Formats: sequence, C-alpha cells, structure tokens
Amino acid sequence: MARYIGPVCRLCRREGLKLFLKGERCYGDKCSYTRRPYPPGQHGQGRIKLSEYAVRLREKQKVRRIYGVLERQFQRYYFDATRRKGRTGEEMLGILESRLDNVCHRLGFATTRMEARQLVKHSHVMVNGKCVDIPSYLLRAGDKITIHERSRKMPALLAALAGVDKRPMMSWLELDKDNFAGTFKTAAVREEMNEPAIREQLVVEYYSR
Repeated sequence: MARYIGPVCRLCRREGLKLFLKGERCYGDKCSYTRRPYPPGQHGQGRIKLSEYAVRLREKQKVRRIYGVLERQFQRYYFDATRRKGRTGEEMLGILESRLDNVCHRLGFATTRMEARQLVKHSHVMVNGKCVDIPSYLLRAGDKITIHERSRKMPALLAALAGVDKRPMMSWLELDKDNFAGTFKTAAVREEMNEPAIREQLVVEYYSR
C-alpha cells in the first residue's frame, strides 16, 4: 500500500502551521516548525503571494497530510462525500474521521496517525472481535475497537495510553482504557475538529473548479 515515507517535519513547514505529525515532538522545543517557521527549500524565506488557486491547493494538501492520505484515495473520499446528504466538506471530514487508523489515534492507542497506521497493519487491532489490518477501513456507528491481547504490553502502546489524559477525547468516541478498547459511537462532530484548523470549503472549491 502506497504511503509517504519522506521527512514529515518539512510538511508542517510547507503548510505554514503545525500538523502534529510527530506526536510529542511537535509540542517541544525540537519542533522544526518552531525553529524554522517558513517553507523548506532555497527560496523558502522569500515573499510569495498566493493566488486563489494556490490557497485552495494548499488547503487540500494540508488536509491530505493531516490524515496521511494520498491523492487518489483522498479524491475518492471527496466524490463519495458529494453523493451523501449534507454539506460536502463536513461529509468528507466525517469519512476521514471514521478511518480505523484515525480512530486508533484519536482513542489514544498511538501518538500519531502514522504510528496508528502501523499498529493496524501489524494486526494489533480488532474490530467487533475480528482482526482488521486495513488502515483505511471505515467504521460504522457502534463498532467496537480493541487491541489484541498479545499486543497489550507493547511499550509504544502503553506510552501512548499513559498520555491520553492530556489530549481531548472526542464526543463521538468512548475509551475503555483498562480493557484496551474503544467504541465509535456516532459520526464525527465538525465543531470539535479545530486542531489544526481546517477550512474544508476551500477543498470543495478546489475540486469543484
């Protein structure tokens, strides 16, 4: 399965804000964006005036990178959202939030979505009692996510759960920390997805051009 394997700190610098792609590092002094808050490359510190198209493109790229999705798959999520009732942008974010790797990250089983993706790919996660190793698996309301019993002593998993109280828990998720389990209760609530800030209407305008 295709995935981005390059340096992730340069992605934050390119988008001009923290995307929180490296977990705890993003909150400390070692964060690359904190030290160099300008785009990477030879001309990164130059003044660049973005066109309307460039603003929409950057927003689309930002959302893609936050959720760790490549272009073809992201475009498919958008067109699926256009066929649903409701606002296209919010429906698209709802699809992204229902991905299994994202939910594992939101529940606190992993500090980053990349780490959560690896957790799923290595068959450490079960959905409704069955092992699922597809990070893009879309959850439905009422689905229960559990960590396999043989995987519950992994240092990375325990470290992530130890810091879960420092992170906000979304209203559409319910965590059972003692049993290494969680529940995807309902669809995502747009008002709670504010870090980092997302302007989904610009993404809609990008694909509608």
